[in-house]
Amino acid sequence: MARFGSVQFAFPEFSGTTRRLVLWNLGTFFVLLLAVSARIVDPLWVMSHLGLYPPNFAVGQLWQPLTYSLIHPGILGTAFELLSLWFLAGFLEPMHGSRWLGGLYAASVLGTAAAAILIYAMGQMLGSPQPLIAITGCMGGIFGLLTAIGLLHGDVQFQMFFIIGIKAKYLAIVFVLIAIAQTFGDQRMYAFAQLGGALAAILYVRLAPRRGFGFAFSESWYGLRNRYYRWKRRRAASKFQVYMRKQGRTVRFDGQGRLIDEDDEVKHDDRKRWN
Repeated sequence: MARFGSVQFAFPEFSGTTRRLVLWNLGTFFVLLLAVSARIVDPLWVMSHLGLYPPNFAVGQLWQPLTYSLIHPGILGTAFELLSLWFLAGFLEPMHGSRWLGGLYAASVLGTAAAAILIYAMGQMLGSPQPLIAITGCMGGIFGLLTAIGLLHGDVQFQMFFIIGIKAKYLAIVFVLIAIAQTFGDQRMYAFAQLGGALAAILYVRLAPRRGFGFAFSESWYGLRNRYYRWKRRRAASKFQVYMRKQGRTVRFDGQGRLIDEDDEVKHDDRKRWN
């Protein structure tokens, strides 16, 4: 586990994935604010169709796990969430990279959505439907970032309420305990959803490649593509050998499908013999 000194209250660098995440959320907030003010859309429609509302997701609105985190109903709540997102993401990105941070945030957001949908489906199957609320905001993603910091940099101290110094691992535990306590109230679906984001973050930290799944996928894709091109080259070389034998000539290729120049091979053997 990495160990750092006390982290004082200061704005981290605003760049890379951190900047994109904050600007996406902020831009969506103002676009929807203007649309609602101009009465182009109804706030309830936004909550039930773009937020995560499990009954609507169950009937085919499959985009909701991707859009709900961009929906922010209140100004103060939005300011708190985006500042938290800036601080936590800005702390992680310089040490782990943009790809890794983006994957962690996406996993936490989708884990939050999956947990909410799962608790709704279980309630329906067991005949004990849960109080229905539309889940909005990026608190699930923020919870995941905080959980990752608690796991990887647990001894780093943050300033709670800008006054009290507390280690990251204890701060993460406090938020988990609060979410567990909320599962016994009317906000249990929201609390379960946040715990799902934390669990997704834990799995991502434990299982993700060092530079993130996106980088690993791109490397695998390029490796697969290169293997395909090498197979095509070997296949073409084999056909060319058959053709040249029909012409009374013999040519050879290496395992990569590249033509072997006999003169170069003779010179190489001569050099080996005299060295």
